Amino acid sequence: MAVTDTAIDRIKDMIISGELAPGDRLPKEADLAERLGLSRNSLREAVRALALINVLDVRQGDGTYVTSLEPHLLLDALSFVVDFHRDDTVLQFFEVRRILEPAATAMAATTMSDVDVEDLRKILDSLPEDPSVEQLVANDLEFHHRIAAGSGNAVLCSLIESLSGPTARARIWRGLTQEGALGKTREQHVAIYEAVANRRPEVARAWATVHVAGVEEWLRQAL
Repeated sequence: MAVTDTAIDRIKDMIISGELAPGDRLPKEADLAERLGLSRNSLREAVRALALINVLDVRQGDGTYVTSLEPHLLLDALSFVVDFHRDDTVLQFFEVRRILEPAATAMAATTMSDVDVEDLRKILDSLPEDPSVEQLVANDLEFHHRIAAGSGNAVLCSLIESLSGPTARARIWRGLTQEGALGKTREQHVAIYEAVANRRPEVARAWATVHVAGVEEWLRQAL
């Protein structure tokens, strides 16, 4: 394992130094192994590991390439790890959401285009008057996704997206058991939208905090 770690570090150094740029093809396996002073087996293991976390893209019959290294690709591995969360850690995910989402919402209030703000309104309007819990949660996830993307920060957006899975089940549970959950969600979404549409970042931040903290506090009491 230590030899494989060394191989990973050496390929990583080539990327960080700019010797290998996004989209570049790696040298042939034999040449690269000799150049790095590694066995071909160690190099293959390193390539497999880096492909799993989307740093490298192995194309059968073509070669191995450095990916685009875009945040959404690199943070996919985080989403994979998050999927293994235990129920007793879901509150911790909400605590992280409460830190990240208000910041993203404040940023969205200053960076979202008018077209994107209008699309946000359409998402709110697309929710039926008497939706099912599944429709409500799907609408909620799409609403928050658009705001995260609207922050203009791809890393922040990817981090928030990775938290969607562990918290979605709690959202459904709340919708099924808490009286007035639909009305609260709809009301707070409208308040967040209006703050974003009116370009009021601190108001948007405050409403996003209230929104996430409300679900968190309900879950804390329910548990």
